[in-house]
This record gives sequence, C-alpha cells and structure tokens, in this order.
Amino acid sequence: MSFIKARNLKHDFVRRDDQGNVEEVISAISDVDLDIEQGSFVAILGHNGSGKSTLAKHLNVLLYPTEGALWVDGMDVNEDANLLNIRKTAGMVFQNPDNQLVASVVEEDVAFGPENVGVPTEEIWERVANSLEAVGMTAYRYHSPNRLSGGQKQRIAIAGIVAMEPKCLILDESTAMLDPVGRREVLATARELNKQKGVTVILITHYMEEVVDADYVFVMDHGSIAIKGTPKEVFSHEEELLAIGLSLPQVTLLGRELRNAGVNIPKGIIKREELVDAICQLK
Repeated sequence: MSFIKARNLKHDFVRRDDQGNVEEVISAISDVDLDIEQGSFVAILGHNGSGKSTLAKHLNVLLYPTEGALWVDGMDVNEDANLLNIRKTAGMVFQNPDNQLVASVVEEDVAFGPENVGVPTEEIWERVANSLEAVGMTAYRYHSPNRLSGGQKQRIAIAGIVAMEPKCLILDESTAMLDPVGRREVLATARELNKQKGVTVILITHYMEEVVDADYVFVMDHGSIAIKGTPKEVFSHEEELLAIGLSLPQVTLLGRELRNAGVNIPKGIIKREELVDAICQLK
C-alpha cells in the first residue's frame, strides 16, 4: 500500500455572509488521485492558486477533505482518532520560517515539538543534537534564531520537525522567501534526510529547477493533477506546462529554443550535462 494514497479527493472553501448564508463555494482541489511511496522524493508543482498548498495541508490534516478519501501511512484522515498520529508521521515546514520559530535559543526551538508530544527529557536532548547534526546546524545550537539567515532559519525549522521523528517531511513553498544560497541549503538538507534517513520528502514548489532530481512529479492546475511522471517525462510536456502558466528549467528552455532553430535536440532535457551530451552527438 502507498504511504500516501488519495482517491477522488476534493476540497471546497465556503464563503458566508454575516448571517451565515453561503455566498460562494470555491473548489480548491477536485478529484485528485495520488500515490506516494515511502522513502521517495516527490515534487508537487503548480502556479499560484493551483491547489498545491491546499493539497499539502490535507497531508497532515490541517484541512479535512470535503469529499473523497486520503490515507497517510495507512491511517484514514477522516477518522479523528488518527489526527495526532498522522501529524507525528507527516511534519510540515511552511513558507516563512519565522512563523515556526517559537523560542529565543535554537536548541529550545528544536526541542519544542518533541516536548509537546511527551518525549522524555533525556531523549529530547538526544533528538535535538541528532536533528541539528542532520541539518548541519550544530554550531548554532546556542544562538538566537533572530540572528540567523533565512536559509539557516529554515534549516532550524526543518530540524524542529525532524526532532519529532516523522516518516514524511512536507516542504510547503519552504524556499519561496529565500535567496538562491538559502534555497540550495534547504534542498540539500531535504535530500540528505531522504537519502540517509529514508524520510519521505514532499516538495511543494513553483521553482522548476528544484524538482529535476525528484523521483516523481505531480503538476497541478485548477485543483486537479494535470501532468505526472518522472521529471524527464513531465518536462517533455513543454507546451502544456507553458500553457498552464509554468516556466521550464533553463536548460530545458534552451533545448526548446535550439529545436525551434532546427537543431535536433530531444525533449525532456533537464540537466546541463544532458544538453551537452545531446549537442556532442549531433552530426
């Protein structure tokens, strides 16, 4: 069974007037089917308003489905008894790290999550040490989060989730407010956790270059899955991606321009090395 499995998942946002009467129903996600395997690195792409963040919030039950079914590690999100266990299983890191940092010292911030779920004190500090090491922030253990860069703050936010020992890490636009260096730091941390710890990573993003190393990609548009497949398969749908308002990785775009100029370059090139090889094979 898939680690995360969704069938016909729907979510509507209902707007009401002052008297409680329904004024508008907005369908944020509609008929989404999703299968994500344990230990995989999955990216969910989409423009603003595509429904990707709404979908992410269902994965640790910040939102409940309007219709359909969703299971996380075999647990049905519609059963209230599963709520705490699902949130322990799937930890989420949001776009702005300042919204998740709650303490004045890094180690205390990382300890906040496990402390609140009743982990014994000695184990908490062991988890704090291991989590900071996992994200490369041990040297900042006694620093104030306010004195860290954006990328460092986001790595501390990730450490706070990792300290709760989830099976799944959900990064909901977690690099959107960071500079290129900060984005690289956060992605490197996520990939290391995925490879070394076997943590399932779900990356919600609109940066095309961030997903080229993912195992699988889902592209959302108007609340539905528009395209899915490996990065190479997804970025072979160049015209469809552009039509729904997404860009292409720079190297993919360059390959497209070369094809338009009459150069025999295959579709689905997502890395510079692939483009170089394709050009070198030209006769």
